[in-house]
Amino acid sequence: MFTNRTRLFIGFIFLLSLILLVDLRYYTIASLALMMIILLGWDYLRQGTLMVAARYFHHKEYDKAGRVLMEVFKPEWLSKNRRGYYEFLMGGVCLQKQDFEDAEKHYEIAAQYPLRSVNDHVAALVHVANISIRQGNYDKADAYLKLAEKHQEKINAKMKDVINRLHEELKNHKK
Repeated sequence: MFTNRTRLFIGFIFLLSLILLVDLRYYTIASLALMMIILLGWDYLRQGTLMVAARYFHHKEYDKAGRVLMEVFKPEWLSKNRRGYYEFLMGGVCLQKQDFEDAEKHYEIAAQYPLRSVNDHVAALVHVANISIRQGNYDKADAYLKLAEKHQEKINAKMKDVINRLHEELKNHKK
């Protein structure tokens, strides 16, 4: 929910209050300040900076979103729900930079985790299929399109149209 700079500032304030409260021998209140420092650290490790990155991403500020995503210490330590969204956002940032190999890798990982909606999950699968078609890996693209079609009844019309266009493109390349 916070950037690293904000977390450090808040943690520093709690640390100063912890020192002051211990010096004044208010140990019960000091334990609350210590608990807040621990919660800030835990929140950073489990939630990361995804909320800030998502805001930048949705405002099409991909460079800022990428920088904020890079602040995540170890993405594999994020909670299960956050890890998929991290990979989805990182895939989008890589796609905007036209780094297709990294985008494909991130979208493949994102598809393995729960995302916000079925549309997001299918979007990750479709991105991998699209990149695979562009790289000439038609078997992989076909496999990912089949995975995306399993959710056909739960996705919106726009996503269905994208899947159909990719199928047509795949047919043209296989001829």
